[in-house]
Amino acid sequence: MKISNVFLLLSLVLVFSCKPQNNKGKVNNELPRIAIAGLGIESSTFSPAQTDEEAFHARISDSIFGRYPFFDEGTEIRKRADWVPTLLGKALPGGIVTREAYESMVAKTLKMLKENGPYDGLFFDIHGAMSVVGLEDAEGDLITRIREVIGPDVLISTSMDLHGNVSETLAEHSDLITCYRMAPHEDALESKARAITNLLDRLENGKGKPKYKAWIPVPILLPGEKTSTRIEPGKSLYAQIPSIEKQEGVIDAAIWIGYAWADEPRNHAVVMVTGDDKAQVTSGAEKLAKAFWEVRNAFEFVAPVATLEESLAKALSSKSKPFIISDMGDNPTAGGAGDVTWTLRELLSRPEFKSENGPPVIYASIPGPELIDEALKVGVGGKVSAMAGAMVDDRFAPPLQLTGQVMAIKEGDRDAEVEVVIKIGSIQVIVTRKRKPYHYKADFTNLNLNPEKTDIVVVKIGYLVPELYEMRGDWIMAMTPGGVDQDLERLGYKHINRPMFPLDKDMATPDLSARLLRASDEIK
Repeated sequence: MKISNVFLLLSLVLVFSCKPQNNKGKVNNELPRIAIAGLGIESSTFSPAQTDEEAFHARISDSIFGRYPFFDEGTEIRKRADWVPTLLGKALPGGIVTREAYESMVAKTLKMLKENGPYDGLFFDIHGAMSVVGLEDAEGDLITRIREVIGPDVLISTSMDLHGNVSETLAEHSDLITCYRMAPHEDALESKARAITNLLDRLENGKGKPKYKAWIPVPILLPGEKTSTRIEPGKSLYAQIPSIEKQEGVIDAAIWIGYAWADEPRNHAVVMVTGDDKAQVTSGAEKLAKAFWEVRNAFEFVAPVATLEESLAKALSSKSKPFIISDMGDNPTAGGAGDVTWTLRELLSRPEFKSENGPPVIYASIPGPELIDEALKVGVGGKVSAMAGAMVDDRFAPPLQLTGQVMAIKEGDRDAEVEVVIKIGSIQVIVTRKRKPYHYKADFTNLNLNPEKTDIVVVKIGYLVPELYEMRGDWIMAMTPGGVDQDLERLGYKHINRPMFPLDKDMATPDLSARLLRASDEIK
């Protein structure tokens, strides 16, 4: 080789090796490699139900993109990184997750992360209220095990529900963290996009991990039905977050209400603020925590609350249709088993509803695989008589013998699998193979039901989601029994930290000073 050529080759190598690089050692024009992973469920430890792996409907690899519209081909977020989706499982709220299901999904996640690394970042999409048999802090365990695989330098941005729990372990391993700011969660996708944008910005501008993370546990444990951001004081409390977030040196600010129906030390409210300005991060977190504590006595149910008997009396005398009654204690979207028969038994025993000409009622819903099988045999118009309900949670009422005419059959639902409407007197009972929440008008109209023209609609839910809220003529929340009983004092906590408001109403003012946590790369 000629000497001139050797010098040319050496010069090229030197120029290439001296190109400016970001904090991950990548050439500036390279896209960051970001993994996606997460498991999400609300798990009531006060329900006898258990959740298996099938309930998570886990998405693997590129199928994960379909869960988020902001990941569609050609979108700005999609173009800003080299995305590496692994496993994402999201389950309908329910009972505690079996250890076998958890370990299986974690093993699959870790295997994919190992095989597809290295990474610059991880979008960690969780709910935050997952309980697992034998674990006190499931999400803390999950993120710790993920850290062991991807390493301490990878930037993790955690996205959560405001009803999740932020343990110190989860907070330490999360470099960036945020949650919803609305309940009901109309900003869910917006919040997830914010978590991703924060992650992308920190990787692109080379700033990487925030210098400070302020974590403040707030000893308050309230149900979501008392902390809706539709009304005060939740509305004004959450309205303070943007002003904290906008301050120079602050990346994100968040308030977690926490999850009331699990009995673990991490179950309580939390405030977190992340950023690079110590004073702003600290003062912002303390301001939000103190604001939360100061309004603790002002939280009330988002709608009128009464016994079921009182609720039915109001509904029967009301001229506003439909009159919606929330069967709160067995709400499957809060973690209830969904098969408590207590409310349905009370309805069927009422003389007003014995005749076909009585006030029309829709009851949504009760699982009854045996009745489903009978209905599929006889078809629409046929008569069935079979047992339903209380296969999981029979503490409050036994399984019911339901006898009536099949009005509709629908197969193929993601959650229910099969739905049947059976008419008993003036009540149209929706029976499912597996439990399902009824949140949308189409959930009813697809079964040839017209909720807007029905006198009374009883739904296993707490506060109404937007579509039902807009549909209501009037609404009341019934204090019914179940695994997500709204009367927290009846639950019998044994493992949460005490004192805890409102269980300990006269407790002293707690220490609400900010705790600055270690960065994830400092954790051994």
